[in-house]
Amino acid sequence: MNRIDEINRFYELLNKLENKIGGKYLLPDCNAQMNWPRKSIYFFFEEGQVRDKKREKRVVSIGYTKGKEERDTLWACLRKHRGTVAGKYAGGGNHRDSNLRLHLGSSLINRDGIDCLSWGKRFKANAEIRAAEYSLEKMVSQKVNSMPFIWLGLDSRTGTRDFARFMEKNVIALLSNYGKAPVDGPSSTWLGNYCVNPFVQRSGLWNVEYVSERYTPAFMEEFRKLVNIF
Repeated sequence: MNRIDEINRFYELLNKLENKIGGKYLLPDCNAQMNWPRKSIYFFFEEGQVRDKKREKRVVSIGYTKGKEERDTLWACLRKHRGTVAGKYAGGGNHRDSNLRLHLGSSLINRDGIDCLSWGKRFKANAEIRAAEYSLEKMVSQKVNSMPFIWLGLDSRTGTRDFARFMEKNVIALLSNYGKAPVDGPSSTWLGNYCVNPFVQRSGLWNVEYVSERYTPAFMEEFRKLVNIF
């Protein structure tokens, strides 16, 4: 199969997965009591971002969880993307714990001319820095919390312990337009077009890692099997 055929096949499987879990979810509607898998791969979509000549939304971000520790389960990861819901910085978040938040924020800074010099600096933020970043973190949370997502649990998968990363890598490599003829590219108004990271701009994804790599076609059969048994 060529890349377009593989992508079409991938979205057919995503539609099947979505039906199995009861549709797309939004983070504000989710909580820790839901039956989350430990190992997983998850997919974010975005309003206004649709596939070429299709009405369905295109995937804009891919992530995975190994589930080895409590802080690496699916819900623990999703909470970092969602941001805080209570306390002094309610409605904000911590972009240092979420690459999705990091890139969304940098894009808002670039597009809207926001002054936030500490954004993206990899140091532990003190109270003064957190206060200065709070308004931007709230804007990022509003964006993330409007992004539908679905997930595929991998708890039933035995064998190589890096399987979740293998799946993430190949999905990103398949969907990324970095250095390739664009397929299902972003709209002209996509926020990622303003991202300071060229990997985001040129891939059409909020991911950076693996966007310039080649996918292994055999991964699709593994993906099909997992969707069928989930």
